[in-house]
Amino acid sequence: MVFAHDVEMALQAATVLANSALEPVTIRSPAELATWFEDFSYTGRHDEDDDELAAVLDLRGELRELLTASRDEAVVLVNRMLAEEGALPQLVRHDAFDYHLHAITSDAPLRARIRVETAMAMVDVIRADEMSRLGVCSDDDCEGVVLDLSRNRSRRFCSTACGNRNAVAAYRSRQRG
Repeated sequence: MVFAHDVEMALQAATVLANSALEPVTIRSPAELATWFEDFSYTGRHDEDDDELAAVLDLRGELRELLTASRDEAVVLVNRMLAEEGALPQLVRHDAFDYHLHAITSDAPLRARIRVETAMAMVDVIRADEMSRLGVCSDDDCEGVVLDLSRNRSRRFCSTACGNRNAVAAYRSRQRG
């Protein structure tokens, strides 16, 4: 494990949310947002309505900017996000999770909690100087965000589909050559 469990989950959630704007669009309804919410173990307030969906989907550009920023740019973005949401880090333990950080109340809107949890996760990435674990997909036709939590830092593609497409193209190229 490169980072603490809550940091990895927040980074994975932010990556999936940022990439959900790309084709094929993966979050289009409150029900699909609810699945995302459950998949990434979010807790607390979840309105499950169109207003919440619109507010969360509006974050995708900001998350993409943060996840693909340089280290110095990420610091500015993280500090702004935490200040705007009035974040106050606290250790908490709930459900099946041991002590971890929350920096906003559980009854805050989901949009605010996503911003704060992503920013808090990025604090660890920045402090550990691990920005190289974030990048853009190596597929020439894709702009997806890549989160590489592998031990050997070998992840280059945002999804299995992009990886497979490039493997097939490379194989075909070798067969022709």
